[in-house]
Amino acid sequence: MDRLDAMRLFIRIVERRSFTEAAHDTGVPRSTATTVIRQMEERLGVRLLQRTTRAVRPTLDGEAYYRRCLAILDDIEDAEGAFGGAEPTGMLRVDVQGTLARHFLMPALPDFFARHPRIELSMSERDHWVDPVQEGVDCVLRYGALPDSDLVARRVAMLERVTCATSGYLARYGIPASIDDLANHRLVGIRRLSTGNLAPVEFQVEGGLRRVEMKAPFSVTGPESYLLGVKLGLGLAQVPRFHIERDLASGALVPLLEDTPPPSAPVSLLYPRSRQLSPRVRVFLEWAARQFARREGTGGHEPA
Repeated sequence: MDRLDAMRLFIRIVERRSFTEAAHDTGVPRSTATTVIRQMEERLGVRLLQRTTRAVRPTLDGEAYYRRCLAILDDIEDAEGAFGGAEPTGMLRVDVQGTLARHFLMPALPDFFARHPRIELSMSERDHWVDPVQEGVDCVLRYGALPDSDLVARRVAMLERVTCATSGYLARYGIPASIDDLANHRLVGIRRLSTGNLAPVEFQVEGGLRRVEMKAPFSVTGPESYLLGVKLGLGLAQVPRFHIERDLASGALVPLLEDTPPPSAPVSLLYPRSRQLSPRVRVFLEWAARQFARREGTGGHEPA
């Protein structure tokens, strides 16, 4: 293995905190990964990694070498990409919320691969917060408020939300004429995986934002189960409009309190601050941002 590939392997080990995971990511046997790092440490004359039964962590020298390796490989990739219109190439790992991917990204993937045929895209789906460095992904697409982190966040959309319920539910509990009427209603709750708390029920009113406490006898952590609970008439909910456009058009779901809608929610692309953007990550970010912007231009409700 040449020195550049050895650097790539070392970077992946540091980020994955695992020889096994890094070997899998880079397509080499674990025994080879162990040998390469041992030879690297012997050549440099320092210990780069601390190995425990639970994880692998860089030493102080290893952390310094990790950052130098990042800079060197980023410079090489940028230099090669600056000549001859070089096409971005290699594996791109992204983690998305599945609902967003299916509505905004996947329908346009043929266009992406036509533009960038040398990129391989590995897309994982999770609805909870992930650390892209620890999980070994290049960027993350997330809906809603973001926790504090060292990641760079690029907002690509603000999604309009709708308060809604089924006609069957409304026949049983009545149609709320105002926010005050919600005291007699039930909520399908969605819980944040990070805290276990229910997402707040909020409305835009003159002068600001109003938050309402509601009974939520049924709550979930996933958006698909959340929407199914609403469709089953278990309560009312506040849902991104793009996710229920067909249900609203067919009358399966009824919009409520439209004069005081919920605040819109952001969609963000996130990537590590610790490194420059590689050409393949850069073209993916630009392409993904265009997909959200295009929806506004074709009658959707998501401004870029």
